[in-house]
Formats: sequence, C-alpha cells, structure tokens
Amino acid sequence: MAQTDISILAQHSVLKTVDPDQARYCVSQKFCDHKLDISDCGKALSLNYNHVAGQNLSVNYLHYGANVTINPGMLNSFYLLQIPISGRARVQHRGENIVANVNKATLLNPDRPTKMHWQKDCRKLLLQIDKSHLDLVAEKLTGTPLPGPVRFCTGVDLTSKNGAALKHLIVNCVSAIEHGQAFQGKNDENDRQTEFDLASALLMLQPSNVSHIVDTPCGDATTRSLKLAVDYIHANLHEPIQLADIALHAEVSIRVLQKGFSRRYGLAPMRYLKNARLDVARYRLMQRQNTPLVTRVAYDSGFSHLGRFAQEYKERFGCSPNQTKTF
Repeated sequence: MAQTDISILAQHSVLKTVDPDQARYCVSQKFCDHKLDISDCGKALSLNYNHVAGQNLSVNYLHYGANVTINPGMLNSFYLLQIPISGRARVQHRGENIVANVNKATLLNPDRPTKMHWQKDCRKLLLQIDKSHLDLVAEKLTGTPLPGPVRFCTGVDLTSKNGAALKHLIVNCVSAIEHGQAFQGKNDENDRQTEFDLASALLMLQPSNVSHIVDTPCGDATTRSLKLAVDYIHANLHEPIQLADIALHAEVSIRVLQKGFSRRYGLAPMRYLKNARLDVARYRLMQRQNTPLVTRVAYDSGFSHLGRFAQEYKERFGCSPNQTKTF
C-alpha cells in the first residue's frame, strides 16, 4: 500500500495498549472471544487496533507488536479475510497450516476452528463479513437457495489475478473510508453497495464449495430482461437503486444480470447506472439558461456524496462539474 502501515485507518483508532488483558477484551468485543498468549517471555505487547463498521461487515487494522498466539476456536457468525501488510503469521484452519505474508492472505470460515501465531512485525488488514450477509449475497447472485454453508479455501494467493483483484478492492475501500466516502454511519446507497460488492468479490474471486454455482448461474439474460433492467435504471436514476433491485425488475438473478450486461454493454450494471447518472448530470449542467447549482444536479441525479460525484464526473468527462457550467 502507498501509505505507511501505522496510518491505516488511524482516524478510527479503537485501542493502543501494552496490557494483554485489555487487548484481548477489546478485540473480543469486535470479533469473538479468544485466548491470547504472548509467546516471548518478558516481551511487552504493543497493540494498535483500528476499526470501522458498516451494517454487515467491518474493516480493521491490527498489530500486536509482539509474538503472540491467538486461539479463537470457531468464529461462528462471520468470515474473516486477513491480509498481511508486513511480517508473517502461521494460521491453522481446516486442517491446513498456512504461512501468511504479504503474498499470501487467509480466509477463515465460521464453522471451523482456527489457531494463529503472529510474529511481532505482523500487521494485518482484516475484512470481517457477517455469515448471514454473505449467505444472502450468494443467493442473490445465483438466484437459488444455498445447498449448505459456504466454505472457502483458506489460502488466498495475492500474486494471482483473483487474489490481487480482491486485495485491490479492499485497499480501495480503506481509501474511501479514510477520505470520508464510506462507512461514516449513514448506511446510504454507496455503503450498501460496497458491502454487497465486497461479499460478492469473495464469492466470485476466492474458490469455495459453491464456486461452481456462482460461476454458472441458471439461465441467461434475454433481450427482454436487459430491456427491463435498462428501463428500470433510467426511470429511477434519482432513487437509491441497488443491484438487487435491478435484477428483481429484470426477473433474473444478479449473476445472470451481470453476465448479460457484460456481454451486451461491456459494463457492469452498476457502472451502467453510474454512467447514466453522470450523463444526465452533464446534460443539465450544459444548459445555457437557468443552469442549476452543481449540488442540486448531483442530488437530483442520484449522487449522495458531492466529493465522489465531482471525482467520478471528472474521470468520465475530463473536467469538473463547475467547469462544465462555464463551457
């Protein structure tokens, strides 16, 4: 990551402590109860823990500053993706013994026990996703009930195409949080979409026992389905539309919708939606008379965050909204 490790989510600090009991209690409150032992006799702990929560997930930065053994047993209610930013950790999960480092992350399943050994220089970025949310996203993606619990392969190769894409998505999420563009307690459309995107990324990018279902959803998007989706998008540009809403009105599963849009338009449905909103905003800002305020245009076009609107507008059109007004 471009930033120094110590700065990751620094504005969202939960705890800095040298007290092992305080560290264990605080981390347990955000994750689950666990045993925490310092492996080096006489070596002081130096915990640095930062945490940001949405409705169905949390993004975390954690550094113990000592060689520690962590034994949470089973996580029960959530999945946990652990991406080392520096150092190494040994993770025992699902009968595997994985050495995690900057090239190898780990993904822990709720219903399998875990034991970990973190080295003192091990710093991790952690994505915690509620099991119920991931199950719901999986069913929306495939349009079919799950045959049972989702279980992911534990090791995540961050040098592979899929692993790198997954890390990139999470790093972008961290950047959005640090710039005040995500998980600020509003639970708005962008936050809900981000939560969906992160859960669906795990399902589509990391091998699991349901990968074959996610990769080959039942059915195909017909011309009628795509027309229904596009008509719904253009009729509701100013509304807080989510991907599940579009799929519902197109009468197909989310995964079928995504593949249909990719084949027909070369875009993801939400990218199509965003482009349509930006196009409408530009049209309104180019009015020669009675040009509305940029703020009004942004909100009327379905954008709830002005900074993000200005950034995406410039990326699409090569100028700022204010520059368009003087075009």
